[in-house]
Order: sequence, then structure tokens, then C-alpha cells
Amino acid sequence: MTVASSSPPSRLPLSGAEPLEPTKKARARARGDGPVAALFIAPALLGFLVFLLWPTLRGVYLSFTRFNLLTPPQWVGLDNYVRMVNDPIFWDSLTVTVEYVVINIGVQTVAALAVAVLLQRLTRSALLRGIVLTPYLMSNVVAGLVWLWILDTQLGIGNEIVGALGVDRIPFLADETWAIPTIALINVWRHVGYTALLIFAGLQAIPDDVYEAARVDGASEWRMFWRITMPLLRPVLAVVLIMTVIGSFQVFDTVAVTTAGGPANATNVLQYYIYGSAFGRFQFGYASAMSVALLVVLSAITVLQYRLTRAGRSDLG
Repeated sequence: MTVASSSPPSRLPLSGAEPLEPTKKARARARGDGPVAALFIAPALLGFLVFLLWPTLRGVYLSFTRFNLLTPPQWVGLDNYVRMVNDPIFWDSLTVTVEYVVINIGVQTVAALAVAVLLQRLTRSALLRGIVLTPYLMSNVVAGLVWLWILDTQLGIGNEIVGALGVDRIPFLADETWAIPTIALINVWRHVGYTALLIFAGLQAIPDDVYEAARVDGASEWRMFWRITMPLLRPVLAVVLIMTVIGSFQVFDTVAVTTAGGPANATNVLQYYIYGSAFGRFQFGYASAMSVALLVVLSAITVLQYRLTRAGRSDLG
């Protein structure tokens, strides 16, 4: 006689079906992701709130006030913005800044692209990439001081070389015509290696078989560069341009240590004018208004660049 088992039969899930309920380990893992993620995000979020968001909101508020650090802010409405629109020095500073940006971005982008392509095609040595990046590891202040000594009209080694070539000494940082191009090229020298490595990373993402197919079809290196490299590199170049344009509009330290806005306001870029208004003349309300205007200009330029370059789309399928 067979005795039936009193224990209920085990319920096996059907093939391909999900378990009836998650395991304890899965439930614990799901509960643990949130607190751990918050723990890692907290330092960056705190820094963003304290050092970026709050100063931005505070600056926007101060732009509608008259404030000199000695007395409480006094609400003046749009007076600072009206003053800014009618301030010829503001428009001159903006013009000087745009001139600097055009020279800096134009030369830096072309030079960085050339360096990146040479690194991609000729050598991928990590040592060489480190050498290319070396100027970027130097602070802007140090770079500015070094080039100030090199380009000194009387004692600089740069003008010694110019004189040895039979050319009259050039007042690179003391002449209204030469000052802004010289400052722009100093910053090109410092940042071109970093920009080149960003572009180099984009070049490495392009599949080699695309070039191999083009070579089979008889395409030259020049033709492959314009028909393959440039179109596939467009998203990376767009991001690089957005980053470098924003950084160029914020130029300050190189000007501060080399020309201090001179000669005759020829290098009085917008950031230096804002600094002088705030910490030189204690017009913090007016300086905040110009800062807000610069923020609006940079936001508009960034959105325009993003749309025109289609930075969010890639031709790699």
C-alpha cells in the first residue's frame, strides 16, 4: 500500500516565465541602489548648489540693485541694464572679446585638428601625447608670465630672435594692433594639446574598415579626410567648439598678468572690465548686470552652435 506524501508539491515556474516573486537578495539590491547613488551624487550636488547655482541666483538678484559691499543692496530695477546698453566701454570690451574669440578659436581648432590627425596617422605613442598635453598642465598665470618675459620688447628672447633675423623689434604686448592677437596665440599654445587629444579620441571612434573601403576604391588621403573624417568627426568637433568658445569668452587671467587691459583698453576684454567694475570701483550691481548679459550671450551662442552643428546626431550607424 502506497502512503501519499503530506507535503504539497513544489511549484515549478513554466519555461520562459518569470519567477513569482523576486528573491530577497534582489529586493535588498533594489533598495540599496538609491541610498548608495545618493551618497555618491551628494558631494557633486552640494558643490553645484553652493558654488554654481546659488552664486548665479545671487548675481541675477544683484544685477537689479546698487551694491558696493559697504551698504545693503538697494533695488534699482533695470537701471544697471540701461546703463550697460548706453556704456561705450562695455560695447568696446565686447568687441575686443569677440576679436579674441575669433582668433583663438580659429587658430586653435585648425592647429588641434592637424595635431590630432598626425597623432592618429603617424604615431599613437602615449609619450608623444603626454608631451603635446604638457602646456595645458601649466596654469594660465604662469603661461602668461613666461610669455610676457619671452616677448618683452627690450630683453625678451623672442625679440632677440626677431632682431637677429634683421627685423625691427615688435612690441607684442605693448602695441594696440599686436596685443590681442598675441594673447590669443599664447592661449592657443596652452590649450591646443588638450583640444587635440579630444579630437584624437573622436578619431579613434571612426572604424578603420571605412578607410580601407575608401582605399580600395582609390580615394586619396586628402579626399578621405574631407569625405570621411570630417563628416564622422562632426559631433566631436561640435562639442569641442562649444567648450572652447565658452572658455574663450571667459578669458581673464592671461590679460590680467600681461597687459592689465592696456594699452589704451586694447585688451580690455569683457571679463576684465567686469572685474574692474566690481573690485576696482565697487560697482557690484553693474558688474552683476554685465555678468548676466554675458551668461545670456553664451547661452544663445551655445544653443545656436548645437543646432547648426547637429551635435546630438552622429553619422556613424
